[in-house]
Amino acid sequence: MFTTTFWILAIWLIVNGVWTCFATNNQQLMKWFGWINVIAIIAGFWVFYGAANVAALGGWFTAVNWVNVILAIVQFVFAYRKTTAQNY
Repeated sequence: MFTTTFWILAIWLIVNGVWTCFATNNQQLMKWFGWINVIAIIAGFWVFYGAANVAALGGWFTAVNWVNVILAIVQFVFAYRKTTAQNY
């Protein structure tokens, strides 16, 4: 379970990170991906602390989880920011 979840989260991080870099102006999708990322973060930490740890992936798993946290923060900033058109 530990290794499978790690690879799912790692692939999700790559896809989500690339998508975030190219679609910063799409606020609706940023909200969706940000909340999906929150679910991935909760699942990632739950598996990390609840499943049998594979020593070779322990550090990488922690890194993927914390990079997902940072990416979710960035997504929520872009998703809930006010644009110039919304200020009027």
